[in-house]
Amino acid sequence: MRWERLTMVHWRYEAEVVQRLLPRGLLVDRFEDRAWVSLTPFMMSSVRGLGVVPLPPAAFPETNLRTYVRLPDGRRGLWFFSLDVTAPYLLAGRALGVRYRSADLTVRERGADTFYGGRRRGAEGVGYRLGVRAGAPVEEKSPLDEWLTSRWVAFSRRAGLLWLTPVDHEPWALRRGTVRELEQTLTRSAGLPDPEPSPLVHVSPGVGPVRLGPPRPVL
Repeated sequence: MRWERLTMVHWRYEAEVVQRLLPRGLLVDRFEDRAWVSLTPFMMSSVRGLGVVPLPPAAFPETNLRTYVRLPDGRRGLWFFSLDVTAPYLLAGRALGVRYRSADLTVRERGADTFYGGRRRGAEGVGYRLGVRAGAPVEEKSPLDEWLTSRWVAFSRRAGLLWLTPVDHEPWALRRGTVRELEQTLTRSAGLPDPEPSPLVHVSPGVGPVRLGPPRPVL
């Protein structure tokens, strides 16, 4: 698949606040003793099952809310509080505990600005509106830039087990971003307090191909 027209809005949180929302076996990962939570809307395209079979539609939006975690042995990855999607077949990922939710999502561009919007189906009042402006390219990534955007494992939990899904893609080409407008209730729906008002923002044209390996239980 490809992930395109992507924005990452990152907020700092107290680590203990995030840890209480994680399943047993996962530890909150910290940067300078703080946890981070990211709202990440984007377009997905060129999806192929087993790398061969094209899956319609050709392109569709997705929005996830994620945090940064590690196993006790130090392996780092992502935990998704929610993944709002428009493609119905992705909901099959719930079989492995991936928190897919059906939603109405939009992505549109106007000059240097990109506007995203979403409303979760069957969950009154859960959604967001986001407008961002792309800024200067990130010529040299800071340690925090790398920490937030270089994650190659996604975790889920099902039937009392943690599952690990490998993720492989080229490094992100990043730009700094500025929030033009933002209203959201996704963090509150996940059980988090409202975030700080001044997030760190990354914008990217995208990456691809992105390859997901087969999920396997964490032993």
